[in-house]
Amino acid sequence: MGAKKKLLDIVRDKVRFKHYSLSTEKTYVFWIKQYILFHKKKHPIEMQKREIEEYLTYLATTKKVSPTTQNQAFSAILFLYREVLGVDISTWNIQALRAQERKHIPVVLTIDEVTNVISYLNPSYKLVVSLMYGCGLRMSEVLNLRLKDIDFGFDKIYVWDSKSLKDRTIPLPKKLKTELLQQVDKVTALHVEDLQNGFGSVYIPYALEKKFPYTKMDTKWQFLFPMSKVSRDPRSKTIRRHHMHEQTLGRNIREASKKANLNKRVTSHIFRHSYATHLLQAGIDLRSIQELLGHKSVETTMIYTHVVSEMNKAKLISPLDF
Repeated sequence: MGAKKKLLDIVRDKVRFKHYSLSTEKTYVFWIKQYILFHKKKHPIEMQKREIEEYLTYLATTKKVSPTTQNQAFSAILFLYREVLGVDISTWNIQALRAQERKHIPVVLTIDEVTNVISYLNPSYKLVVSLMYGCGLRMSEVLNLRLKDIDFGFDKIYVWDSKSLKDRTIPLPKKLKTELLQQVDKVTALHVEDLQNGFGSVYIPYALEKKFPYTKMDTKWQFLFPMSKVSRDPRSKTIRRHHMHEQTLGRNIREASKKANLNKRVTSHIFRHSYATHLLQAGIDLRSIQELLGHKSVETTMIYTHVVSEMNKAKLISPLDF
């Protein structure tokens, strides 16, 4: 008989079975481990409502974490009980002291500022960021695009398995069509080269790879924005070409914003915020913007009405200028 699997290894297996990302896997494992250590390595099956509330309250009051961080920890604990231990805690009515949430109005760029930042980007990243702004995509969404997701016939881009678990289509920016066609040709040629060198496989969700084992070698499943080199997959240990690294893209965006002499804090998400705000300013209705962004609730999208409202205040003048 083989050795009994450790709890955290079972968590990893379950996360992979559910097709969650590697970053989600690392986050869940981290918070579950911290939860267990906080209670002096007591097994979670022996802990209930009180222990969960104590830990979440500790995060808010002692560690003073943000609401997002506390929610991450809570999601990890929920996953542990529901998916790994098979315990339904929905009836426990967890009443921990929650971290104080602040409503922040997102920072946005003007159209000129967006153009300026993109102009200072390394050529390898210009198309990526242009697509993020032109389609309002999250960084994870643009980097996970495959060749098959670009529909040049109907000028659409398909976004699958987004953060909201809601598939959607977005109009393909016509200004980027030629560049995207060239990018597809470039990736296709790179894939042929990888196959000749004994590589050529790409990450495919577990269930799909099991059902169609040759899909991972298919050209249309290759990432639209691949890394410059092949690397070893941390899960399967297979040497393959993954998509461009998030940290590399983020660093290049920060460097370009510095060169553009912007005093605003420019992150990858600012292009999504700017996309939504500029659509609203152009008269696009809120419900349509909600669908384009893939928000579950229109209330999430309504934050951009506050952004536009703040911009309109700038048109008011000070009494000093009367």
